[in-house]
Amino acid sequence: MNGSRLRARFVAGTDAQQAVAREQAEWWTQVANLGIEFTEAADAEIRIAFDSSDGAWSYIGTDCGAIPVNEPTMNLGFLDGGTAAHEFGHAIGLAHEHQNPEGGIQWNEAVVIREMARSPNFWDEQKTRHNILRRYEADQINGTAFDLDSIMLYFFPASWTLNGIGTNANETLSRTDKDFISGGKMYPTDGGSVSDAVELKVNARRRTQASIGKIGEEDLYKFTAAADGRYVVDTLGPTDVVMKLFGPNSETALIAEDDDSGIDTNARLAANLIAGEYFVQVRHYNRASGMGDYSIKVRKT
Repeated sequence: MNGSRLRARFVAGTDAQQAVAREQAEWWTQVANLGIEFTEAADAEIRIAFDSSDGAWSYIGTDCGAIPVNEPTMNLGFLDGGTAAHEFGHAIGLAHEHQNPEGGIQWNEAVVIREMARSPNFWDEQKTRHNILRRYEADQINGTAFDLDSIMLYFFPASWTLNGIGTNANETLSRTDKDFISGGKMYPTDGGSVSDAVELKVNARRRTQASIGKIGEEDLYKFTAAADGRYVVDTLGPTDVVMKLFGPNSETALIAEDDDSGIDTNARLAANLIAGEYFVQVRHYNRASGMGDYSIKVRKT
């Protein structure tokens, strides 16, 4: 959710390694409406190892929540240039820029597979195809035009391509990186935050009225489940929205998300919840679907 505070814990690492990770994590939090707090909490959402035999990688966004708490969600096996910033980009929801469907990189696949099997990555062919060669479909992502300067773009020498055109070694966040992460599709600096979440009363007689007024707008809500049971959250109205549910007692632990399970293009989530506080994020679907009024309600069935 916008304005969330993620917790990060170092599994290992020297003081110097940890200092680099902290510094480059701040490159993102300086521009995004998002916080990263370094802590000793065992259940921190981001858990960072420094295993030099395991390359550099991170799970993406809320996928970190599916990883057992005794395992790392990120490894910084090397810290060249902006490597830590690249991996923290993954941790807050960004994918690889070289897999942008608009990228057009002409891979020499045999060379890429051979080179990525070597140190420091030690990747097999499947992992190389997953992380480099496979392009995302346009409808899989909310992204930008291809950004040759993005921190999320690997450096590739010209010898790895069929047309002899490689990529740059990008060691800082690009202008597009900063604009995107702080914009309406990610963590808008002019948007709401968890502290501003509107309280929803479970089984309230009337629905809460709201409106989506601009592209990428995000509305945040919270409600308290006083007892274990099945709860339903839904929207009504002509505005096409996407909804996510987080909790219990956490604005970062994603439980479920939905687009069109309600009436027409409305969202509807039904889940068995334990007692606690929950957060709901409602976002406008896309530019073409229009904006306007909607209502939201939560009830215990």
